[in-house]
Amino acid sequence: INAEYMGWRYSMLVEDGVIRKMFIEPQVEGDPFEVSDADTMLLHLNPNARKPSFICLFTKPGCPFCARAKLMLQQKELPFVEQVMDVDVPREVVLAVAGSTKAPQVFIDGKHIGSCDDLERHLRR
Repeated sequence: INAEYMGWRYSMLVEDGVIRKMFIEPQVEGDPFEVSDADTMLLHLNPNARKPSFICLFTKPGCPFCARAKLMLQQKELPFVEQVMDVDVPREVVLAVAGSTKAPQVFIDGKHIGSCDDLERHLRR
């Protein structure tokens, strides 16, 4: 390993104690995270692999539509992060990003999907 990279971020693919591949970040301004992340490793191991989706639900306590949306995601084994309005996140933040405080508000990979019914239509595709 070149000593000039020792202080920089890198990742390695190791098999039976032998380094098979190294992913070393380029020396550029800022914090690029171009190659030392899990996505780069996954792509190297399986070029046809599909990246997992990042799902966020903005919910309200006791909301039956929120429970239905969570159940749909769980049945499809899709992990999600739940943010409860007025507990985890102010309602005004949800209004600012989703344009509505109707619950749930669903986002997948940064794209606003909408409500529970919108999620159901999205998952049918």
